[in-house]
Amino acid sequence: MTSRRPYLMRAMHEWISDNDMTPYIVVDATQDGVFVPEDYVEDGKIVLNVSTLATEELEIGKDLISFSARFGGVPIDIFVPYESVLGVYAKETGQGMLFAATDDPAPPEDDGPSPEGKPQKPTLKLVK
Repeated sequence: MTSRRPYLMRAMHEWISDNDMTPYIVVDATQDGVFVPEDYVEDGKIVLNVSTLATEELEIGKDLISFSARFGGVPIDIFVPYESVLGVYAKETGQGMLFAATDDPAPPEDDGPSPEGKPQKPTLKLVK
């Protein structure tokens, strides 16, 4: 299956924007393929405003988030692969979503049929 992260990012961006809030993403700037202004990176991370007002040509695509934004008055093209996105949240409330190192874990192993001879259903657990 394809990664869930692009779909979750688009949904969270839309939800935050529809509620007249400002969507921000937290990015691990040390990951391969991340192109952000190094002067704004702190402790290996950068927080980016991804609102439609703060960006030009914002694309929340299949493999990465890309846009142009001004930093210190200078326009810079930004490229953020989904694997480097640590979270997305509304600036005004802090509500949002954090991502695990990988949001697409391997499917659970099939332990075979249950004692009653029926296939076992995978169990779900709450992830904090």
